[in-house]
Amino acid sequence: MIIYLKKLLPFLCFIPVCGSSQDKPVVKFGGALRFNYIYSSWKEEQKKQGGDLMYDMFRINAEASYRGISLNAEYRLYSDAFGGGVLKQGWLAYDFDEKNSIQAGLTQVPFGIQQYNSHNWFFNIGYYIGLEDDHDIGVKFIHEQEEGWQYQVAFFKNSESIAFGGATDVSHSRYSYDVASMDVDGDGEPDYRNKEVNQLNLKVYYKLKHREFRHQFGGYTQYGGLYNLDTQKTGHHYGYGLFYELDYQAFNLKSQLLHYTKAPENPDTERPDIMAMAAYGAPYLVAARADLVSLAVAYTVPVSWGPVSLLQFYNDFGCIRKLKKDFSDSYMNVTGVGVAAGNLYTYIDFAAGKNHSWLGGNFIDDFAGGTPDAGWEARFNINIGYYF
Repeated sequence: MIIYLKKLLPFLCFIPVCGSSQDKPVVKFGGALRFNYIYSSWKEEQKKQGGDLMYDMFRINAEASYRGISLNAEYRLYSDAFGGGVLKQGWLAYDFDEKNSIQAGLTQVPFGIQQYNSHNWFFNIGYYIGLEDDHDIGVKFIHEQEEGWQYQVAFFKNSESIAFGGATDVSHSRYSYDVASMDVDGDGEPDYRNKEVNQLNLKVYYKLKHREFRHQFGGYTQYGGLYNLDTQKTGHHYGYGLFYELDYQAFNLKSQLLHYTKAPENPDTERPDIMAMAAYGAPYLVAARADLVSLAVAYTVPVSWGPVSLLQFYNDFGCIRKLKKDFSDSYMNVTGVGVAAGNLYTYIDFAAGKNHSWLGGNFIDDFAGGTPDAGWEARFNINIGYYF
């Protein structure tokens, strides 16, 4: 499988600044412009109009290096309704040698399969509760090699913040889902006002190649604080899991099983079994304790159809099993194909969900209590992106 086709194609724009010597600075720029066609089973007005074709996002990527220190940043501009401009990632790095490096800044949390636990445009269900492609602000040490044991150790001071002051609520305008605040009772004041602080992460895994088989398996864990802005007390949250990934010729399989618990020090008037989380300008509630299982498979086929050079067929499934007895579980399944044609990459997805905030139902409560008799809803989505 060709992993770089997930979201980021190779940069074509390479700009040397002051020459190409290793001792002189080098900068690379790239980006993407994407649009979405959407047809949703639960939106009657949209169906009467034959769906919607709308702007998704525009992004700029920058990479730079000079005397062993490098930079990697990505800024995205969504519509105002989806949070507007956000910094997805932005970190400085230093390579001690070919195997060991350190990153500091807004960098990916080493929890789960990296870089993505999915093949489709929607990601897998863990993304929507902050457990896939999450980025926080901190320092991460990485030990990687072609085969054998690998590990990542990280400390994150907090999730991405855009306002100074310890008493400020977490902004809803963000790429990664993080613990946040929201007005639940409609009185104009935020509730469940928690912030992620002082988080430790450890990921240990093993890479093995045998003939045409490539295996990657291991485990990961995290532990951190949850500071409540109302009680001014710090609770805690933790998570752990196991994963296995297989590549065989054109076939890829990603599987994982994980658990998470969030135990904040909320005011007595707020429930301890739910949390507020936010991204893309909108908050919702999430179960405080759950297990998650996911299985994603893909098969890549090279073709020669004019500009089309590659098709990747996939099916990505995920389930959140909530541990509170009267909560209803959440499900997500995406079947689709990715189409590569030069710098153009298109996801054609049929996404189905049950008790899933972004796939019909009750947006605020689907990932928390949910609805016991909820049915499956579906969204047909075509994302067209030009990557440069």
